[in-house]
Amino acid sequence: MPMKKFINNPDDLTPELLQGYCAAHSDKVKLVSDKIVMRAKAKDESKVAILTIGGAGHEPALSGFVGDGMLDASVVGDVFAAPGAPKVIEAMRLLKRDAGILFVVLNHEGDVMSGNMALEMAKEEGINVKMILTHEDIAPGADVPIENRRGLGGCVPLFKVAGAAAEAGKSLDEVYAVAEKINNNMATLAVALTTATHPQSGDAIFDLADDEMEIGMGQHGEAGTGSSKMLTADETAEKMAKQVLPAANCVSGDKILLMINGAGATTLMEQFIVYRKAHAYAEAQGMKVVHSLVGEYLTVQEMGGFQMFAAKLDDELEALLNAPSNAPFWVTQ
Repeated sequence: MPMKKFINNPDDLTPELLQGYCAAHSDKVKLVSDKIVMRAKAKDESKVAILTIGGAGHEPALSGFVGDGMLDASVVGDVFAAPGAPKVIEAMRLLKRDAGILFVVLNHEGDVMSGNMALEMAKEEGINVKMILTHEDIAPGADVPIENRRGLGGCVPLFKVAGAAAEAGKSLDEVYAVAEKINNNMATLAVALTTATHPQSGDAIFDLADDEMEIGMGQHGEAGTGSSKMLTADETAEKMAKQVLPAANCVSGDKILLMINGAGATTLMEQFIVYRKAHAYAEAQGMKVVHSLVGEYLTVQEMGGFQMFAAKLDDELEALLNAPSNAPFWVTQ
């Protein structure tokens, strides 16, 4: 079946996407130098800046979380591709301040390569930057080396707690410590039902039979734990929760964050049905779900499926999650 999308010239997808996004939220964000999304208001150099990078095609991530209380800027690559190091160092120059920059990178080869190159350039220029790598995908196994675990939707809660810590006036080391605390106590597992197409070429990014699903598939079609026959919502949720919760170090008595992140084509109806079972399972294990997220935070075009995410919380992380934010896709009063 041919791809059907409302686009113009495929080569213009990313710039037109960003132009439209920033026009729609012009009170909160602005587009700088074609592919850098920044807060619309003048920068506050007294606080630590939070910066991230990533390819387009995953909306609202990552630029949807640029705003007061969260990210200061997002550097956007082409669809499903990392931005180049020159654009990343350009953003770092724009954010340069004595308080420093926390640089959040999802563990994907291209992003890590660009991030490391920009980090070296920043050090040569005297820009104070600390990089944190998110790696919460447990599909390869919860105990495999960090470099083999992908960064998925868990970056979004990490943006929130780091951004709130920065707004509270914490130092770069303190903001990094907060981010690393949630980074070391979170886990994500994805499941795919149907493929997405690359919007520039129309090519499917993977294949699954109509009666199959795959737990552990990455957000660009990277292999998971193998396809299986379709399970019901409850069966899928329980199977995933049994892996995600212990991988996030969640045990009886803990307060937790539980998120169902839709991949793009899975309806809210389905997401709430899955969340219902995951929430009930967590509570049955003696955990207290104190923060819930259900919806589309990091998508893959029209892929069918979702990511289940959990994080172990303490009083500090809970308070930071509830702190005020005004990013277009995360508003907390």
